[in-house]
Amino acid sequence: MSRIYSDAARELQDAFDTRRLADRLEATIVRTAATDEDRAFIESRDFFFLATVDPDGWPTCSYKGGAPGLVRLIDAGTLAFPCYDGNGMYLSMGNASATGKLAMLFIDFESPKRLRLSGRASIDLRDPLATEWHEAQFVVRVAIEKLWPNCPRYIHQHRRVESSKFVPTTGSETPIPAWKTFEFVRDVLPARDVPAVQAAIARGAEDEP
Repeated sequence: MSRIYSDAARELQDAFDTRRLADRLEATIVRTAATDEDRAFIESRDFFFLATVDPDGWPTCSYKGGAPGLVRLIDAGTLAFPCYDGNGMYLSMGNASATGKLAMLFIDFESPKRLRLSGRASIDLRDPLATEWHEAQFVVRVAIEKLWPNCPRYIHQHRRVESSKFVPTTGSETPIPAWKTFEFVRDVLPARDVPAVQAAIARGAEDEP
């Protein structure tokens, strides 16, 4: 019995005569633990795409960015990544906490290369790993269920222009995003943001976006 293919996927494989190919790929490249090559690739990435699903089955996909080492392998079967300050909605993190299911997509747009991963998430607001990432609010740990490299042929090649100045960096103050100075949200911001927002308003909210 397949570990990754649904009945609907099987129907499409049969319709397009790819079941044998799909079985070979599952048997050859799908694994349940990260290799040294997987670790090197994942830990070199400064962003990834995160998919989660809510208790009603609705999925959401988000972009997560930071510095290289944003995601770290704790061991061959476990990885962790931080939750930084965002818009306060916690849609992805709420889903991860509620259902424990998530998927991650790592891409190198310059090489190109990509890796897909699915796992079970757990969140502990007191996780001691949070201190490993500057300004992390908390950490998500993921028990790897399966991961595999994915064909990169449709990845458009891009070059890095500039890293975001909003990535938390030890030894420097992270600027406040301009949207937090907008009047419609000023009165509902977390107390921790108020001093920085007031300072940004005073200087004309120069920081973007």
